[in-house]
Parts: sequence; C-alpha cells; structure tokens
Amino acid sequence: MVTNMDKVSQGSQVALKQEISLLHGVCLIVGNMIGSGIFVSPKGVLLHTGSFGLSLVVWAIGGVFSVFGALCYAELGTTIRKSGASYAYILESFGGFLAFIRLWTSLLIVEPACQAVIALTFSSYLVQPFYPTCSAPNDAVRLIAAAIICLLTFVNCMKVKWGAILQVVSTVAKVLALIVIIIAGLVRLCQGKTQNFADSFTGSKVNPGDMALALYAALYSNLPLSIAISMPIVTVIYILTNIAYYAVMDMETIMGSEAVAVTFADEILGWARWLIPLAVAISCYGSLNSSIIAASRLFFVGSREGQLPKVLCMIHIHRYTPIPALLFNGGMSLVYLCVHDVFQLINYFSFNYWLFIGLSIGSLIYLRIKAPDMHRPVKLSLFFPVVYCLCTLFLVALPLYSDTINSLVGIGVALSGVPVYFLLLLAVHTEDVPLLLSLSRY
Repeated sequence: MVTNMDKVSQGSQVALKQEISLLHGVCLIVGNMIGSGIFVSPKGVLLHTGSFGLSLVVWAIGGVFSVFGALCYAELGTTIRKSGASYAYILESFGGFLAFIRLWTSLLIVEPACQAVIALTFSSYLVQPFYPTCSAPNDAVRLIAAAIICLLTFVNCMKVKWGAILQVVSTVAKVLALIVIIIAGLVRLCQGKTQNFADSFTGSKVNPGDMALALYAALYSNLPLSIAISMPIVTVIYILTNIAYYAVMDMETIMGSEAVAVTFADEILGWARWLIPLAVAISCYGSLNSSIIAASRLFFVGSREGQLPKVLCMIHIHRYTPIPALLFNGGMSLVYLCVHDVFQLINYFSFNYWLFIGLSIGSLIYLRIKAPDMHRPVKLSLFFPVVYCLCTLFLVALPLYSDTINSLVGIGVALSGVPVYFLLLLAVHTEDVPLLLSLSRY
C-alpha cells in the first residue's frame, strides 16, 4: 500500500507528496486491519474451532502469522523503494506478466467489490437505529453507500492529509469502541461470571480442514516502525475483544447472532447499546477510506509502469493528488453497488488473495538468491519468509478442495487477464493495429 507521497518539482515534472507521518502510518495500517469483522462476525473462527479455548489459540496463531508477514513486507518495502506494495514486489522479481495479473484481479473485482461491501455495511449500521424492528430499505442503504464512496473519494482528491486525518479520527473511534467492549467483558469476569470458560476446549475441531478455515477467518489484513507498533496492537485487541464476547455470551448466542457486537451491547451496555452500531459504521468508514487510498495508488502505479492507461498516473498540478486514479476507483466501486448480491463476490477472492500474497513474500526469497548484494536496510532471517510461504501455499491449496466452485471462479477471473496482457504487448509492438496502438497510448 502506498502511504507515502512525495512532491518533487523538476522543471515541469510533478509527483506525489510525502505527507503521511508515523501516526498516520500506524492509523492507516490499524484502520485497514480492524474492519467491521471484529464487530459483526467473529463467530467465523468459533464455527470452525468448536470451542472458546481453541478459538482463542487460533486468534493468537493468526496474530503471529500476520506479524511474520508484516516483517517480510517491512524488508520488501525498504529494499524495493517503489510504490505499489505487492504489485511492485512481484513486478521487480517475476516480471510484468504476473504483476499484471495481480493488477488485473485487483482492478476487475477485488478492490471495487470489497469497497462496495464495506460501504454497504457502513450504511446498514448507520441507519439501523432508525429501523429497530425491521430491515432498512435496500435502496436507501445503497444510496447512502454510494454517498460515502463519493464523499471519501472527494476528500482524498482534495488533499492527501485530509484523508489521513480522517483515518486517524476513525481509527481512534473504533479502538475506543473495542476498549469499551473489552472493559465490559473484563468487569463481567471480575464479577466471577466465568462459567462460559469452564471446559473451554470441549468440542474442539482439530482436523486440518477446520483449522485452516478458522485461520482464514482469524487473519487480518509500509513503514517498518508503523508495522512494529500496529501488529501487536491489533493482535492484543482482537484476543481481548473475543474474551469479552465469550465472557458475556454463550456459544449458542454467538452462533445465532448476525452481529455479535450488537448482541453483546444489547446484553450488557443498556442505554448505551446504540454506540455499537455507530462504532461499526465508523469502523467501516475508516476501512473504506484506507482501501480507497491504497487502491487508487495501486492503479496510479500500474499506469506509471505502462500496464494501465496513462491518464491514471496523472496528478493534479496544485493538489498533488492522483485524481484520475481516485475517480476511476470510485466509479468502479459505484458500479459494484448495482450488483444484486455483491457479498457473494467476496467468496471468489481467497484463492487470488493468498496466491499473490505468497508471490509477494516469495519475491523476498527470490531476490535473496538473485541479488544477494542488494542494499537491505531491514534484513530478516530466511526462517520468516520460508515459514510464511509454506503456510500461504497451504491456504492457496485448501480452497481448491474445500470450496472448489468459488476457487475456480477466482482462477477464471485471474486468467481473464492473460489475453488482455498479450493484446497490450501486441499493441506495443504492432503499429499496424490502430485500435490496439491507441489503447497502449491512452
């Protein structure tokens, strides 16, 4: 993810400006990782582990696994000083083809569909207090979702720091909401109400398939210091939040809840229970903002590398923001709001997501062999990337067996970029094809 922007003026050259501090970096990472999931559906881990005790173990393992990945990204980010994160690492190590497929899947479905889902979740919880006994009108929810996408796109077009400041505010708000949940749960435990933790490992599911699916649910997705601060914060918050949930609600209540944090609030917060739907909305707002920042910079970098139309790497000459990339990203997200069941699209992502995460970390190992003398301000033991890649290989292979149809759809989305890539190559080398040539120069 590009969080650093750098303004350089050389003659008529204009570039992005560095305006994101350590605090902004921490808040972007924490805000992106702590999404609505911890409020809405932490039961995913519990579903596949079968017990409170094992689910907490899986949350801890997920935290360690995420720290391994974050440390690997710290080395890559300080070694390959290019914008674009995993796209840039794959491009540098494995060439344009795999990098374009990664870019294509993000552009075609991953980024816009995820942003549409986050925006819909935001609007649903924002209006929930006004419809306490029934569901909110679907059209109203989608209109509010469209409005928040447009608003955040506008804010990020105006000034980089505006988006970063909004991210700080939303991250502080959602962390405070989680602290309220944690304190309420700890108070319940201090009152001696620990019956839910009796025999906490009874009923645990320890077969590899369930354990892997539980780990999927527990994993939460570039500055080294930002990462060092962010990852322990997120891991501790997630574990303590789940302990609070388990202290207040039994397994049957959690499994039957559509939004665990809202059920928790109804059980224990009394008149303040309205704060939780608001906290979910704020959480989604922060996640959406950081996703818009990341996706627009990805498209900006892809254009700068010649793999997307040149207009997407244009920068406003006064505001130094990538307005075309932001508008393109916002437009794609609005298109996905028109899809009847946009949530179903999320099921297609896991294969592609972990494949390209694995390739990104694999590039660290590849560059250690190919370019051993490359300057590396941060240099890890190979133990970290090797272990991470082996785990990622498992997470890539598992869906092919356990969720074959959705995995095949995801593979199909990725493979649809192959003819596009070779058509663009043909356009670059064939002057007798006006249409292709015009596309390559767009």
